[in-house]
Amino acid sequence: MKYLGLAYFSPEQFAAMAPDEIKELVSQCPALDEKMRATGKVLISASLGDLDKWRTLRPRTGETRITDGPYTESKEVVGGLFIIEADSTDEALRIASMHPAATLGEAGGWAVELIPLDFYLAR
Repeated sequence: MKYLGLAYFSPEQFAAMAPDEIKELVSQCPALDEKMRATGKVLISASLGDLDKWRTLRPRTGETRITDGPYTESKEVVGGLFIIEADSTDEALRIASMHPAATLGEAGGWAVELIPLDFYLAR
């Protein structure tokens, strides 16, 4: 089974952090990311780009409207994603719990959401 992990943060909480706090927090991420990838179960892992470059596409009056992002209305923003292939939900949860957003960043409102995927490959 494949699982999508979405790593969230709160823009307001993150903005309230001192630059040194952010630097210290972010400096801890590579080791945790590597630990998670070392399980051999992570198919993809990525941080998302700058919010000011996001675009939203919505159907409106029969046309696709493109607006500056970032996203649907939410207090939390997706800042990264990963896909895990695991034999069970418990295994996927164990691996996802290694992600920095599940371990660090309480002050920045970090969190991880784990979602089972019905996976189809585009051809």
